Amino acid sequence: MEAFVRPRHHGIFGTWRSGCDLQLSPVTMGMDPDGTVLVASYPERAKVRNLRRRPEATVCVLSDDFGGEWLQLSGPATVVDLPDAVEGLVTYFRSISGEHPDWAEYRQAMVDQGKVLIRLEPDRWGPVSRGGFPAGLATPD
Repeated sequence: MEAFVRPRHHGIFGTWRSGCDLQLSPVTMGMDPDGTVLVASYPERAKVRNLRRRPEATVCVLSDDFGGEWLQLSGPATVVDLPDAVEGLVTYFRSISGEHPDWAEYRQAMVDQGKVLIRLEPDRWGPVSRGGFPAGLATPD
């Protein structure tokens, strides 16, 4: 699971609304060294409000090519508020883009923007899925 997720940074993030339907959001995501999925957001976003009420989420991790492989994973999720979120947001950035040229500037920008960090700890996932015809319908090459 981690080998599939780490190099991929686009996902569809699902949380539960107060009713019984899903709220879905496209997200940029990373993964920390312990295998926790990280998403940066804002306190006002629906996914954050939903997680505060029901702390579980699902994400469909997409390949860069929309027709490529994908993986669904689910588990408990928490929202980390500022100031506690800052170092997790650094980890989030690093997992996606590597080193920042000015970490002090980045940390201050996260505070100025009022960011929160979502941490999803996968406890259910897979398998890696592929689109196209089912094997029984595929045309042999």
